Amino acid sequence: MLRAYTAAAIRAAEQPLLDAGRGAELMQRAAHGLAMGVVSVLRGRGRGVYGSHVALLIGSGNNGGDALFAGAWLASHGARTTALLTSARPHAQALAAFAKAGGRVQSAPGDSETFCVSAARADVIVDGLLGTGGHGGLREPSASVVARLCEITGCGSTADGGRVPRRGTGTDAGSATPSGATAKPGPAVVACDLPSGVDATTGEVHRPVLAANLTVTFGAAKTGLLAAPGEQLSGDVDVVGLGLEEGLGEPDLLRLEPAELAALLPTPGAADQKYTRGVAGIVAGSAQYPGAALLAVAAASACGPGMVRYLGAPAVSAALHVRNPEAVCSEDDPDDVRVQAWLAGPGINGDDAQLVRARRALASGLPTAVDAGALELVGRAGTADHSHLVLTPHAGELAALLTRLGRGTDRADVEASPLQAARKAAALTGATVLLKGPTTFVAAPGGRTYAQGDGTPSLATAGSGDTLGGILVALLAMTTGRAQAAGVDPRDTLAETAALAAALHGRLGRDAAGAPLNAGMLAGRIPAVWGAMSGTGG
Repeated sequence: MLRAYTAAAIRAAEQPLLDAGRGAELMQRAAHGLAMGVVSVLRGRGRGVYGSHVALLIGSGNNGGDALFAGAWLASHGARTTALLTSARPHAQALAAFAKAGGRVQSAPGDSETFCVSAARADVIVDGLLGTGGHGGLREPSASVVARLCEITGCGSTADGGRVPRRGTGTDAGSATPSGATAKPGPAVVACDLPSGVDATTGEVHRPVLAANLTVTFGAAKTGLLAAPGEQLSGDVDVVGLGLEEGLGEPDLLRLEPAELAALLPTPGAADQKYTRGVAGIVAGSAQYPGAALLAVAAASACGPGMVRYLGAPAVSAALHVRNPEAVCSEDDPDDVRVQAWLAGPGINGDDAQLVRARRALASGLPTAVDAGALELVGRAGTADHSHLVLTPHAGELAALLTRLGRGTDRADVEASPLQAARKAAALTGATVLLKGPTTFVAAPGGRTYAQGDGTPSLATAGSGDTLGGILVALLAMTTGRAQAAGVDPRDTLAETAALAAALHGRLGRDAAGAPLNAGMLAGRIPAVWGAMSGTGG
């Protein structure tokens, strides 16, 4: 599991080592790790160190020192290195080492344009301007330099909010990235500790920011590298250990990685039958929006629960039986059927009977995914027990929920700081909150938060959220019995299961880079992606 920490936690863990006089040692370890990151990017592009061109942006303090020592190593191994000093107070020992190794030194603002034009033709640009201790955005002359580099290389996030997609290291300038975007030709960018302008603790972005192909971070992953919108500008993340583990304490943010995902996917036992494998109940769709029910039921069924029960109008049930004849459909009340978990809300807008069913599903006490039209049924913590609920809003829906709860918020506020918005909603409602977006956040009211960065732009399509709802209710139904058998309160595993659902949903679009994809295609991809995640697929 990937664990991320706040800037304050990282600094507190470093301090005893600094007090013990090990600062120079830590810097050398960080610098060597950064240099190896540059080497890996060069090799990924078919280049060696010798004869390559590396341009370095250098700020004051330790971050600039790390970058200069890395530049010295690269220069000593045959790279042509140029460093632009943006501060009158560069790290003295590191600068001396860089110059001794043959590195060329320029200074901003006088040499800024010359440097930028040259850097645009470099193999790699190293961003060593701001580190974990940085606050807010870049100041002059650094801001103008980065804005100019964003303009002439096309690899940045500018002052007006324009940005390029996150780019991985790739094998060449036009290689596909993990998110399915294609990198633009030009230099790769390697960030030292974190991209300058990305808040280490929140992931908030203070533009301009040079988007990184690779971020080499030190000691431990920072929360801001896993949190949108900063994650979308950080590229791949490589953690260079500095021996801080004992002093870090509890992580601020978690991410399920392949080993955890494989272990969490439910597997039926030899003694299971349809009721013990989990029955997923779905209240979705209406005469106006029947497709929401079809998408949710198809996704839930594809996950392999023992049964999917659908409650709704006969016309919607008739359509469901054409696509999913295994679904059990009726107009029953939620109180009259047996399920292990509910999904309530997709496509129920304007249907009074479905709204009543949704309200009763929420009041059942069973694990319940709450989406779309049912989100309006959720109030403040203390007005009802919401500990069994998983709310699944997108940014606009979360803004409306927070506003209704007395915390005036608009969509732009949520998108600028989604981690904080998700945590605020969880605290206010007492429910687990799954905030959909480029990075999906799952915040439990007790504080544990997951950040899953599995999604791709191809999933930003109508009905994709209905598919996620179906996946989530199936997993909730299938894991509830397992949790109870292990003596665990299912409410304690809601966030983990929601993070698993987000990861599975996100991976449905991974192999569709550049190809058209609609929500109706997603359920059919679930078995193959499930098999790949569990290690049983081809």
